[in-house]
Amino acid sequence: MCPPEHFRVTYSINPWMDPSKPVDLPLALAQWEQLRDRYRALGHTVHVLDPLPGLPDMVYAANGATVVEGRVLGARFAHRERSGEAAAHRDWYRAHGYRDLVEPEHINEGEGDFAVTASWLLAGRGFRSSPLSHGEAQEFFGRPVLGLDLVDPRYYHLDTALCVLDAERDDVMYYPPAFSPGSQAVLRRLFPDALVAEEPDALALGLNAVSDGHHVLLPQAAAGLFGPLRERGYEPVPVDLTELLKGGGSVKCVTAELR
Repeated sequence: MCPPEHFRVTYSINPWMDPSKPVDLPLALAQWEQLRDRYRALGHTVHVLDPLPGLPDMVYAANGATVVEGRVLGARFAHRERSGEAAAHRDWYRAHGYRDLVEPEHINEGEGDFAVTASWLLAGRGFRSSPLSHGEAQEFFGRPVLGLDLVDPRYYHLDTALCVLDAERDDVMYYPPAFSPGSQAVLRRLFPDALVAEEPDALALGLNAVSDGHHVLLPQAAAGLFGPLRERGYEPVPVDLTELLKGGGSVKCVTAELR
């Protein structure tokens, strides 16, 4: 995770970002700290990436790389405003002992558009990550990559429209209208028992969640997901990240998972 010490919204690279709406920075930092502390209270280890001035979106740490079995595929950002983040993430991984690391040739925004299950590396495309990054990821990780087309700019990354609930059981939840008809058909075929979200919860970025296989940390405004999650044996853990939502991200966006 990376604290939002320099977080602000002065440009717009997704529909959630409105520079006319000021960010309450102390509140943003307090909300981020509450999420960090919640992870720790649940028994997880949280590593912190130091934020850099001039890179306000570094708080969205999930976008900096994808890590599978200790192998790190770095990011290459679509927008120049975020391009400087990629090197900061690579430096962190190298400093923390990750040696099997590559700098990608094609645009991918880390776990924004890559989601890991036992059987697949799900890969979003349409707004940020290049379709060419899918083959690059498959070659590097040696895992089958499944491309999914995003069609609604509000769900500009895969992690805004789909969440892996239990990687070992290939259990996911997703919002169908974020995907093309063909991709919806693929998701229905591969995940026939998936939890399907309704529009109000998707608009609250309720799919931008993190699950450890039991606890599901998600935006508190996505209350419509709480009951269905409990029915499936998960424990929803609501958190408030309303200030960071102003940049187009929530729980998952600010969390890079070190597999």
